[in-house]
Amino acid sequence: MYRLLALDIDGTTLNSQHKISPRVISAISQAKAAGVEVVLASGRPVEGIIMHLETLGLNRNGQFVVSYNGALVQQIGSDLVLGNLQVHGRDAKKIAAQAKVLGVHVHAFSLKRGLITPEVSRYTEHEAFMNDIPWTTIDFNELDDDEPLVKVMMIDEPELLSPAVTNLPKEYYQQYSILRSAPFFLEFMHPDAHKGNGVAALAEHLNIAREEVICVGDAGNDHHMIRWAGLGIAMGNADSETKALADEITGTNDEDGVAQVIEKYILSV
Repeated sequence: MYRLLALDIDGTTLNSQHKISPRVISAISQAKAAGVEVVLASGRPVEGIIMHLETLGLNRNGQFVVSYNGALVQQIGSDLVLGNLQVHGRDAKKIAAQAKVLGVHVHAFSLKRGLITPEVSRYTEHEAFMNDIPWTTIDFNELDDDEPLVKVMMIDEPELLSPAVTNLPKEYYQQYSILRSAPFFLEFMHPDAHKGNGVAALAEHLNIAREEVICVGDAGNDHHMIRWAGLGIAMGNADSETKALADEITGTNDEDGVAQVIEKYILSV
């Protein structure tokens, strides 16, 4: 029996119109009624998840959310934080300097400033719009070395970002958790920050075994949790690498793939 269901948001719970279908809303409601803990696990900041928590009835006190790709795991309505992994101003300076060499833009999430960028690009505007948050323009060299950040991101057109990924210094992969969360987003976080560790921390807190966890996603930042889960499921619209490591493949986000998972593995047992 599965007791915890972790769902990515973009490309998974949301369809291509960035909406949650009535079938998915109903299936999640039925899973909750069956006693299953349902948690949204996203690369978004908490502010960008709240609207979807409300739609799904997951915003009540005592429920949990996994944000920033697992860097922050917290309980709604309380001070309980199961994980809060950070990078710092010195990392933003280093990554921004490398981004300049590679010819791509950057932005970052600061715990005290929110979304920050040295130069606004269409993808900073996209991030702000998707999460309904403002941004602040600031030269990263003005940041204190110890200023806490959740993540730093290289952002740009996919045809520019892909060669940048290829040409990253190899030591970066030892120093950071690096995730391609979208064709135009490359994220740099604390080396232990990823959705797999975030969901694992929540399962441990709830005394739920790994074998009792389903994780569903569609992209590179979902790989850790899909591999970790007792049942790791890729969406039908997922990239080929994500599908290759999953235990099962469900329908696309426009075919209510999340609802299909719940109906098959939770409601039919």
